[in-house]
Amino acid sequence: MSNMNLQNLVITHLTEIYGKREAEHYRDAFISLLEKYRGELQQKLPKPGIPLEQHTSILITYADSLVAEPNCPTLPLLRAFLHEYIGSTISTVHLLPFYPSSSDDGFSVIDPVEVDPVFGSWEDIHALQKDYQLMFDFVANHLSRENTWIQASLKDTAPYKDFIIELQGDEDISSVFRPRALPLLTKIGEKLVWTTFSSDQVDVNYHNPKVLLMMTEILLIYLVHGASVVRLDAVAFLWKELGTRCIHHPKTHAIIQFFSQILSSLSPDSLLITETNVPHKENISYFGNGHNEAAMVYNFSLPPLVFHTFLSQDATALSSWAKTLLLPSSEVTFFNFLASHDGIGLMPVQDLLSKAEIEAMAQHTQKEGGFISRRNENDGSTSPYELNINYFSALSNIIEDEPESLAIKRFIAASAIMIFFKGVPGIYIHSLIGSKNWTDAPSLSLNPRKINREKIEIQSLRNELSDPHSRRSVILKSMLALLEIRKHEAALSPLADQKIIDTNNPGCFAFLRTARKKRENNKPLEEILIAVNISAVPQSIPLHWYETSKEKEYMDLITNRTNAVSEYIQLDPYQVMVLLRKN
Repeated sequence: MSNMNLQNLVITHLTEIYGKREAEHYRDAFISLLEKYRGELQQKLPKPGIPLEQHTSILITYADSLVAEPNCPTLPLLRAFLHEYIGSTISTVHLLPFYPSSSDDGFSVIDPVEVDPVFGSWEDIHALQKDYQLMFDFVANHLSRENTWIQASLKDTAPYKDFIIELQGDEDISSVFRPRALPLLTKIGEKLVWTTFSSDQVDVNYHNPKVLLMMTEILLIYLVHGASVVRLDAVAFLWKELGTRCIHHPKTHAIIQFFSQILSSLSPDSLLITETNVPHKENISYFGNGHNEAAMVYNFSLPPLVFHTFLSQDATALSSWAKTLLLPSSEVTFFNFLASHDGIGLMPVQDLLSKAEIEAMAQHTQKEGGFISRRNENDGSTSPYELNINYFSALSNIIEDEPESLAIKRFIAASAIMIFFKGVPGIYIHSLIGSKNWTDAPSLSLNPRKINREKIEIQSLRNELSDPHSRRSVILKSMLALLEIRKHEAALSPLADQKIIDTNNPGCFAFLRTARKKRENNKPLEEILIAVNISAVPQSIPLHWYETSKEKEYMDLITNRTNAVSEYIQLDPYQVMVLLRKN
């Protein structure tokens, strides 16, 4: 990128965010910063292009999800586990915050550009990058109150004055959207400061251009250290303006567009993903126009809808919602997941499920040992916004006195929907290895999210995986098999078409994935039908929507058997069929 183009990038985006006067004042500082890191980024070894390839799949894990004896760095343990059990089936590893932190399992970041020595070092990160693409968390909204910049700002020390948002306490903050049932403001010393998520997480003030300058450098450092994907955590809250909801502000979108342009210009083999746990229409706004913001957004409606589908044994809501999914361009896609380090968000389905259906999920969560997190409403009431439970545990004991083997089948069926759905699949490590609720997690009553953040002793895990009939072993083998199928089929690419099938049977969920040639009149190159029995009883679905096909034989990629298909597909309880037809 030429110096002139770099100048145009800076002045255009700074003018949109801060106006012409401030843009001119800070232009040289931003240009110098970008020029400094441009050289380092150009010297990096080229990485295979990650954007939207069919083999891309992302493993979500903490740097210390696997542990050994005390004082043993955990990143080398993770790399050894991946070598031994995963290999190349997974393409990308999402390392949840591995920086020194003070709380929230890493999301209260003290130093955003260092590796916590408990986990290892940057050398360990780089070693992992030799085998996998890496996804880093950029906690762009807030920092720990122990962070040196925050501490300096609390003392009004230059150049960190106005780095935080200080209020007097008499301002009208009633319109501010609250994601949690916690105070918006926290008294630290003599200052009353803005803390969206907790008293330990102090929001930074993007009205101050120096804040954007410093946060931009953090982003560039992540790119230099090899991030193929940068996850913008809690990004919807970046720009605060009293009198507004302080969520999804146009200036927030402008900042994301600035970050996106930096990646396009200086690190085109990297991409942004936004984490915005909000209703679906708000969530997809972070695609921008399909070219200028996130390349992927979290598909937050999928986890609660799949949970509801298997709990109710009715795929109607899932099918209806899936038919509405549209992407603004072929340059973007959804990041599909069921489980994560957080809970199962309920806000994304407020307009998709009834209160009774949401309450049914909440009751089942509590029955299985989970928790319900609530947030404050403007009328003073509270409402559930998240279910805190391990996803396997959430899908267990739906049938009275069921054996664990049935829960395993159900969990694999649910996972198959996510893995084969249009987009890029994200598999949480505790789903990959079949974990349950971490009921003896430390401080669980204070932080219910820990129920799904277990730290597993590596030798204990190896012992369980050595038994081919154990829950962990069966689930790991099944998940890897599904991911291998996806990896090799063009019709399962994020860019392949998807059509939700009307099965006339709410006990099944079915969708057709199609890869097409660009020529030959857009003729299908490959078609794959994914059919899932979401119930505990046998089901069948008609093939009337395939009636124009002359093909009467389909290969089931799950069993590798070629079967003659008549008018109906027969599915056993929780069976998954992946039927391939080639032209």
